[in-house]
Amino acid sequence: MLTQIDSPFLTCLKNRIDLTHIPFSERGSRLLVMQHENTLLIRLAERWFKADPRLSAYRNRPPIVENLQLTNGAGKPLEFNLESFPHRLDFHTSLGLFSLTFVDTETLMLALPGPACGISFIAHVDSGQTDRRGGVLHVVGDIRRNIAYTSNRAFRKNQITPWGDGTMQVRMSFQAGAPTGLLLNLTPRLGFNRYVPPLEETFEDAARRWHAWFAAVPTVDPAYGDQYYYAWWIMRAGLISTRFYTTREAMTPSKIHYVGVWQWDAYFHALAYRHIDPRLARDQIRIVLDHQRPDGMIPDAVHDEGTITHLPFPVDADVTKPPLLAWAAWKLYENDHDREFLDEIYEPVVRWNRWWFEQSDVTGDGLCEYTHPFSSGLDDSPLWDGGMPVTAPDLNSYLYLQMECLSQIAGVLGLDRDRREWRRQAGALLERMMARMWDPEAGVFWPLRDGEPVRILTPFSLLPLITGALERSVSDRLVAHLTNPRTFWTRYPVPTVAPSDPHYDPWQMWRGPTWVNINYLLIEGLRRSGYPQIARDLRRRTLEMTLNHPDIFEYYNPENGEACTRAATIFGWSAALFIEMVLEESQQ
Repeated sequence: MLTQIDSPFLTCLKNRIDLTHIPFSERGSRLLVMQHENTLLIRLAERWFKADPRLSAYRNRPPIVENLQLTNGAGKPLEFNLESFPHRLDFHTSLGLFSLTFVDTETLMLALPGPACGISFIAHVDSGQTDRRGGVLHVVGDIRRNIAYTSNRAFRKNQITPWGDGTMQVRMSFQAGAPTGLLLNLTPRLGFNRYVPPLEETFEDAARRWHAWFAAVPTVDPAYGDQYYYAWWIMRAGLISTRFYTTREAMTPSKIHYVGVWQWDAYFHALAYRHIDPRLARDQIRIVLDHQRPDGMIPDAVHDEGTITHLPFPVDADVTKPPLLAWAAWKLYENDHDREFLDEIYEPVVRWNRWWFEQSDVTGDGLCEYTHPFSSGLDDSPLWDGGMPVTAPDLNSYLYLQMECLSQIAGVLGLDRDRREWRRQAGALLERMMARMWDPEAGVFWPLRDGEPVRILTPFSLLPLITGALERSVSDRLVAHLTNPRTFWTRYPVPTVAPSDPHYDPWQMWRGPTWVNINYLLIEGLRRSGYPQIARDLRRRTLEMTLNHPDIFEYYNPENGEACTRAATIFGWSAALFIEMVLEESQQ
């Protein structure tokens, strides 16, 4: 019987990993262990552009291992009851306990019970060969992946047979004996891990890794405890290791739904990591700067096999993400006062800011436009239904914020002329926003297409609050819209289209649902603009919405707080900003 490590953190997350919507994974690993009925499967958090160039093809790719069954010595499948922890899975069967843990990012260890028992699975591979200690299977061609299984327990049966086109069936059974382990190594490398370590030590090491992670995070009000530590579980389990273009250890938006590094997601992720590992936080920013183009643009996303800087759909244009880099970097500095990091990134951020005004001021009026819907991060917002480009109040508010932060960074670096110039440019941008986008009759900042207002009411018309520099009469009008139940103050605000607008749909992505990141930005805007009580109210409603679920989702229904049907699970920036808001709430 494997001993359990006494850890309150591991105990409080017992059975949070359900293997259906929430996979079992490990920091840096590309392996996702999941369950289908009474079988297990292993998916790879990888994009294979050489096999299929479609951006989301990996979501529909079959698992590399499926129909994995625990069996008795005669090969008959065993029913099991699952008990999960961050560091291990326990499968209780009539034969005894099977347990699974990670040895390293590419290797799993399955502890076998003492009686004669077995394992069978289907592998999506091209070839395989058994040997005395197990076997090796290969995927060949443009994509190469290998599976090696190894045990130091005597086999009764060990067989690999063709199962169908591109699949092999593996069946093995073991003699009765002292509890031992089966090592399962899934790797793109030529070298395999076939060293079977001591069982007890392997499981204890996994428990210690997770316990140390949770023990290092700041303490918070116990009312948020379980969901807070679950959010930190997401922030560790969602990390992927370096590979090709993935130049740093980086956080995915969701290891199931979004494999790669998206630019503005990385900035939000960095905010949480700054509380536990400042270098990891800085690397979330560095990885996107590693791929900055010579003209200053930063890619929309970074994947193992390349970057996304241009897309032909729904319009043919360059694609990036909102300019929140300097804002995130300044928050990191406020936490650790690492001047060297600011010095490292200053020129790249200056080039990034210049790109917007040189390449995305299409009308030449000193206000910037989104030329591709995805550059906004609000992919299917109704704001883009009439076509691109669109001069957007949120984009220009972010640029104001970026130049304000560049001024602060320049001040730390002793660049006084730059400090004053960034302040001047930020102020001039706000004046242009007031002159061109502010509608005193409606009391909002409208987006513009071909110089005409796009009169679709969204919270992005309120985001100039984040500048903290509006006249009080202007910010009062914006806050009146925000706190009006007919527009944005729903049970779980803030809907991404006002319910009073005909484009509102509370279930469809950016056409109505509430997003934690937009709430976080509005909370910051309310604080900066002098509305601390409304900021606290919005934060508490956002926390309540997030606490109501066993998982943390991409977006939520603003009326009832339910997770929307197509919203991604184990979602990174929702977890990161939940952590931020819990820390803020606990400090009140």
